[in-house]
Amino acid sequence: MERDYCTMDDFELDGKTVLLRAEFNSPIGPDGKILDDKRIRESAPTIKELEDSKVVILAHQSRPGKKDFTTMEEHARLLQRYIKQNVRYVDDIFGSHAKTAIVEAEAGEVVMLENVRFYSEEVLELAPHEAAKAIMVKKLAPFAQVFLNDAFGASHRSQCSLVGFTPVLPSGAGRLMQKEIDSLTEALKGGGEVVYVLGGAKVDDSISVIRNVLEKKIATRVLVTGVVASVFLAARGLDIGKPNMGFLDKSGLSGEIPRAKELLRQFGEMIAMPCDVAVNKDGKRVEVNVKQLPTDYLISDIGHETIASFSDIIRHADKVILNGPAGIFESQEFATGTRDILMAATKARFSVVGGGHSAAAVEEMGIGDKITHLSTGGGAAIDFLGGKPMPAIEALKAAKKRMMGPVGVI
Repeated sequence: MERDYCTMDDFELDGKTVLLRAEFNSPIGPDGKILDDKRIRESAPTIKELEDSKVVILAHQSRPGKKDFTTMEEHARLLQRYIKQNVRYVDDIFGSHAKTAIVEAEAGEVVMLENVRFYSEEVLELAPHEAAKAIMVKKLAPFAQVFLNDAFGASHRSQCSLVGFTPVLPSGAGRLMQKEIDSLTEALKGGGEVVYVLGGAKVDDSISVIRNVLEKKIATRVLVTGVVASVFLAARGLDIGKPNMGFLDKSGLSGEIPRAKELLRQFGEMIAMPCDVAVNKDGKRVEVNVKQLPTDYLISDIGHETIASFSDIIRHADKVILNGPAGIFESQEFATGTRDILMAATKARFSVVGGGHSAAAVEEMGIGDKITHLSTGGGAAIDFLGGKPMPAIEALKAAKKRMMGPVGVI
């Protein structure tokens, strides 16, 4: 398969020092323990494949000001369990302590550097040529022969650890990044019945995806659920009730109604909305046909008629791409729509589930092996599907062009 970026197959990595940007950002509990280590597990194959290299890992956890903004010590401990290699955690990013650890490490060993967002320049969005001038890059690049980016979940960012090394080191994608790009690129190809199912509360991003896949004739059908559906029902002229409009107003989402209305004007028949919803009446699930709206209760899931209709469309699709839950799936009363739609997706010929809440639901249900691709990127996956620029991926593409040079070969 011809790619416009380099992969691990394009380099001789044995015996080399490889600087690996990983995406280990994970939910952390009050006790400091990682609650879900999926991202660490997903990058383990890349690191295990580098068992004859010296691997230096750059990663982040949360951002300044957040309660879960902490060190990478726990991440290093979990990584060692999965790769069964020695992982040395260093509480330094590019100072003398970090540099000494890199020099002293041998092939087959892994050095986990400190949370890169402890470094103030890392939170800036910079073009690659500007990021290459950052102190982090200048200090670490001389110690490595190759830079690999495996951090798909952060690929919509343009920070120095993601794009700064690509102008100064031979650069390529790790196995997880490669898998993400390949699978989401396949999702953006037309052919057959291609169904997009968009829910959750990221309405602005979902609307961008809908516009992208319908204008480019990628999707044959778009199904809307969750808060996205509430916005589209309101755009269709339905009164969804004061609690629901109040939620949209409070969340700053009512401004998306005109955008949804324009999409319905352009692509009305291709966008399917719920015919019934489940509302939360004193903690109980009550089903309401949309013709019976408005309601005095919060819409918290799609109804059973919609679940049956949407599930039938999904299971017969050639491709289904799903991002965002259909309701408040954390509550047993309102998890039905999310669960049934995900089960239907396992019957499609090709299925992609975006990161975030949808991926968490798949993991909880234990059906990950029945989904073609379960993305590790929430915001990154939806930006990719929405046709937005992905700075870290574009940086890898530019690096390949530079490496090929005038003769067109690496």
